Amino acid sequence: MKIAVAGMGYVGLSNGVLLAQHNEVWAVDVLPWRVADINARRCPIADKELEEYLRTKPLDLRATTDAKAAYTGADWVVISTPTNYDEEKNFFDTSSVEAVLRLAGQYAPQATVVIKSTVPVGYTARIRQEMNNPNILFSPEFLREGHALYDNLYPSRIVVGAPAGDERLAARARQFADLLRQGGCKPDVPVLLPGLTEAEAIKLFANTYLALRVAYFNELDTYAALRGLDTRAIIDGVCLDPRIGAQYNNPSFGYGGYCLPKDTKQLLANYNAVPQNLIGAIVESNRTRKDFIAEQVLARRPRTVGVYRLTMKAGSDNFRQSSIQGVMKRIRAEGVPLVVYEPALNEDTFYGSRVERDLDAFKQECDVILANRMAPELADAAPKVYTRDLYSRD
Repeated sequence: MKIAVAGMGYVGLSNGVLLAQHNEVWAVDVLPWRVADINARRCPIADKELEEYLRTKPLDLRATTDAKAAYTGADWVVISTPTNYDEEKNFFDTSSVEAVLRLAGQYAPQATVVIKSTVPVGYTARIRQEMNNPNILFSPEFLREGHALYDNLYPSRIVVGAPAGDERLAARARQFADLLRQGGCKPDVPVLLPGLTEAEAIKLFANTYLALRVAYFNELDTYAALRGLDTRAIIDGVCLDPRIGAQYNNPSFGYGGYCLPKDTKQLLANYNAVPQNLIGAIVESNRTRKDFIAEQVLARRPRTVGVYRLTMKAGSDNFRQSSIQGVMKRIRAEGVPLVVYEPALNEDTFYGSRVERDLDAFKQECDVILANRMAPELADAAPKVYTRDLYSRD
């Protein structure tokens, strides 16, 4: 079975590798260097399991920039291209998804298309009509950056949405879910086959709940910090309640990364003309948290602020929309110089701030060091470090 996967980020590459264990997979990307890496079995992103599988597993996987070669004769086309949030339009930019849909319609009109890119609620039903293509499903992705393949090998659930009442596409949705299960390592994975729009809503509401937990424990931490209380003592006591649990409870500079900021804003936009208070508060809480962190750093009257790592979490090389960047903007606006230590950066500056590659020189130069997550290599500079990390984990 030939499967074409468009977009080789975390979602696309992890799905491509998963499916290539038992199928012929063509990975399509617009970046030649990324294509070259995959064909050489080098992982272009930081992900332990992806690196291992590319290096050691017998995968039927080839990467290309040639859309015609990839899509022609494909039984399935999986779309995992980026859908960034457009602040002006107050909506996801789905142009990359539509570009792939047009190419799939041109070269593989017989293929079933599965959208895995995150889209607004109601998008898939609308685009099926606009493009006159009935063979489109939506399957949300639930993965963590740096653990993308692991979360596909051991998924919490598999969701594939199909149009209500369409038995043909419902059968195709079951087939796609079986393809994902076939490549995984977890025998009893819950499989849900809701309507298209319900599947889209599952994705946005799931991520917004995660953002809610981050925002909640950050606001708890803000309260404790300003009242002189022990944040960890409070969180430990709260989270022993099994209804609450001890996950997603480590204070931070705010929720960030590629998914949570844009997904919460998109869900809020989807609430147009629908009564709500909570969803808007989650988005606003994240802004308030960054304001608070910046104010706490500025209260130390630093001469130079160091930024230790732009990435959101350990094991990731991605710093798109990382929360620390929002704090940086606020500090920079007050005229305080910033120096960045980020091994994943090749540039000498980052948005006007100098990049220092020598960690010892970085620690020596800065009198306050911002660290969203503490690291052992900062131990000797601990008095300078400002972090809200309590548990030394994600």
